[in-house]
Amino acid sequence: MGEPTLYQSKIVNVDFGENVKVVEPVNVYGCKIGSGCFIGPFVEIQKDVSIGDRTKIQSHAFVCELVTIGQDCFIGHGVMFINDLFQKGGPARGDKNLWKETHIGNHVSIGSNATILPVTICDNVVIGAGAVVTKNITEAGVYAGNPAKKIK
Repeated sequence: MGEPTLYQSKIVNVDFGENVKVVEPVNVYGCKIGSGCFIGPFVEIQKDVSIGDRTKIQSHAFVCELVTIGQDCFIGHGVMFINDLFQKGGPARGDKNLWKETHIGNHVSIGSNATILPVTICDNVVIGAGAVVTKNITEAGVYAGNPAKKIK
C-alpha cells in the first residue's frame, strides 16, 4: 500500500487588518482580511478573496477564489461559495477562465448552509439558512429558498 501525501491546514500569505480573530484550525491563504474580522474554525478562504472590515465568518464556511465580501457582513456556519458553474458539463479542471466572480455588498447576512453561486448581492440583504442564490440580488431585503427569492 502506498503512503498518502499529507498537507497541514495553515495560514499563509494573508494580508490581515488590525484586531482580527482566527480560531484554528483554518486553511487561509493568499487573501485579504479587513480589520475587526472574526474567522471561525474549519474555514477555508482561498487566494484572491477580499473580506471587508468587521465581517464574521462562522465555522465550516468555504470561500473560494474570486469572492469579495463587503464590510459588516455575517457568513453563517457551512456557507459555500461557488466559482465554477460546470459550463462544460463538469469541473473546469484548472481552467480558471471558466470561473466566475462573486461580489457581496456591505451589511449582508448569509444564513447557515446557504450556497452562493457566482452572483452580485447588493447592500443590506439577508439570505435565509439553506438558500441557494443563483441570480444577482439588486434590491435590499430578505431572500430564502431554492432558488432564493425575495420574501420580505
